[in-house]
Amino acid sequence: MGALPGRDGPHVPSRRLPALALAVVLSLTAAGCTASSPDPTSSPPLAADAPSRPAEPDDAVLTTFSYGPRPAQTADLILPAELAEESGELRTPSGGEAPELPVVDVVVLVHGGGWDAVYDRSSETEVARDLTDDGIVVWNLDYRGVGAPDPLDEGGWPGTFEDAAAGLDLLPQALGEAGLAPGRVAVVGHSAGGTMALWLAARHTLPDGAPGADPLVRPDLVVTQAGVNDLKAAGAEGPVEGAVQELMGGSTSEVQDDRYDLASPTALLPLGVPTLVVTGDLDAVVVPSVATDYAEAAQAAGDDVTLAVIPGEDHLSPQNPRSDVWAAVRDWLAERGIAPAGTTR
Repeated sequence: MGALPGRDGPHVPSRRLPALALAVVLSLTAAGCTASSPDPTSSPPLAADAPSRPAEPDDAVLTTFSYGPRPAQTADLILPAELAEESGELRTPSGGEAPELPVVDVVVLVHGGGWDAVYDRSSETEVARDLTDDGIVVWNLDYRGVGAPDPLDEGGWPGTFEDAAAGLDLLPQALGEAGLAPGRVAVVGHSAGGTMALWLAARHTLPDGAPGADPLVRPDLVVTQAGVNDLKAAGAEGPVEGAVQELMGGSTSEVQDDRYDLASPTALLPLGVPTLVVTGDLDAVVVPSVATDYAEAAQAAGDDVTLAVIPGEDHLSPQNPRSDVWAAVRDWLAERGIAPAGTTR
């Protein structure tokens, strides 16, 4: 572990949306809708050979951990600089009893990229920096995708899902290595990572023996940003049909087992976890109706759901910390209690 240099130039904080600027917000609870949306139009061992090392956050400390033997089976624990210094002092006490570990909230980032092995967690670098600059601890999670040159690095069903589960379950141990204890955990995924985020929040609903069942970490909050929230529907037709079928090993008519029922967030409703479903109204990859359809299904199942369809934003907007989509995510997380490290509880 070491202090990492910042990027060139001053940090520009992400925009926050004033209350009225979230023009298209649909808050869904078991009681029903409060507004309407517009028509709808990616000790644990330190990793020695991670596929890429994300750009370094400003004044933060990044440590990469492995949850498996392959390069993609890694996650980065990113601590705000002041917290890293304080936790380092706690790990090396001068004497007496070990102090009680500070409890910190954590945002888990899950990258997108159509589950293709060419993409990795580095796409979340900018939003990770935005979080740590505001004192929030980040766990930036990677996993094996499909189409890897080496068969041992190949994901798909069930490997990609098992990786995401193992990576999340490593979090308490990694925090312990840093002299910290987990508080509230929010999982935030983009595109394909939005699917994985919802699935991670649903693991407690899986039957015994299913991939990812019996979780060690159950998220307190979950955010899907332009996520493929219904694998069955997306794998049948639409722009991501091929990517879903590659992930799942075939279409719903081609596979002979219950993998789609065990993997698709819509099939696992209700999650029982407060959920933000956010997208841009210009998204042509995962069209806004995917978000609205999932939010309506989750509401009907009794989940606490907030839907935000942000005008003028597209599929890649969630990767930009200055976008209105990301501002909506940050505001919702703050409203739901995700606090910077050191905040009095």
